[in-house]
Amino acid sequence: MRALGDKDPEVVLQAIDRAIRDVGARKLLMTCFALVISPDDMNAALPRVIVAPITSKGQLLGCRPEVQFKGRPARILLDQIRCVDKARLAGKMGEIDTALWHRTLLTMLD
Repeated sequence: MRALGDKDPEVVLQAIDRAIRDVGARKLLMTCFALVISPDDMNAALPRVIVAPITSKGQLLGCRPEVQFKGRPARILLDQIRCVDKARLAGKMGEIDTALWHRTLLTMLD
């Protein structure tokens, strides 16, 4: 997985364990999109990655840059950054240009 480097960071599909719903005799595991923002060297060395959720909803805030993903407007929820186990990542879904969100993240960290 790639983060701040030559290529744009990956958007992955993340399984959210706490959102398991019972549907009759079976359980559904809810998923959402997430942007991997941790650096490559960290991703290679650790069993976890740092991600920021992506949603098409949510309140417009300065810490939630608006982007286009899969042809639809979306927001990267940089105020909800979390660390997740790589086993919860279902696969790469695309990429988002770093220029669209990286400056906002750096401003938040100052």
